[in-house]
Amino acid sequence: MKQLLNDIAERAVKTFAQSLVAVGLAGATDLLSVDWVNALSVAGLATLVSILTSIASSKIGDETASVVNTKED
Repeated sequence: MKQLLNDIAERAVKTFAQSLVAVGLAGATDLLSVDWVNALSVAGLATLVSILTSIASSKIGDETASVVNTKED
């Protein structure tokens, strides 16, 4: 369970950072022209989707947030 929670947290943080950078840089010419409320909203939604996907994936694969089953039979 600890591995699953670590995986979910890692993926959520990465997703938040990646989507915030992507939205922040899309169409902005500098940091002051970024619509930060919109960028944070999009990043938050992407993070929520990442968390839900990781939880759903844990039911398919092994005891991690991955869909891939790495257990040897």
